[in-house]
This record gives sequence, C-alpha cells and structure tokens, in this order.
Amino acid sequence: MNIMVNGESMAWQPGMKVRDILNIRNYTFKMLVIKVNGTLVKRAQWDSYRIPEHAEVSVIHLISGG
Repeated sequence: MNIMVNGESMAWQPGMKVRDILNIRNYTFKMLVIKVNGTLVKRAQWDSYRIPEHAEVSVIHLISGG
C-alpha cells in the first residue's frame, strides 16, 4: 500500500505518523505546513497524527522575507 507525498508515491505502514514521513523524506526545514487529505495538521500533532491508507500528504515549505 502506498500514500502520495507531494505527488510522489511512498510506501505506507500501519501506524505511520506525520513525523515518520518527515524523517523518512529528510524534511528538516523549520517552517513547514502539513496537510493530509486536505486537512491541516498542526505541529503539535505531528508525533501523534496517523496517516491513513492511500492518503494524499502535502508538505509545504513556507518562505519568508521581504
């Protein structure tokens, strides 16, 4: 079974959490926004929010400056 992360297929494991995806994909940027199936997942939930089978996950890098 797979999930989609930023449009790319990734293997899904039962009990997988947002933090697992970030670690596997080596996302280390401090300013990230995560959406799972269109639902915003707050940073405080990254260690506990379970990724469902066949999920569509968006990891968005926020850019600031001026």
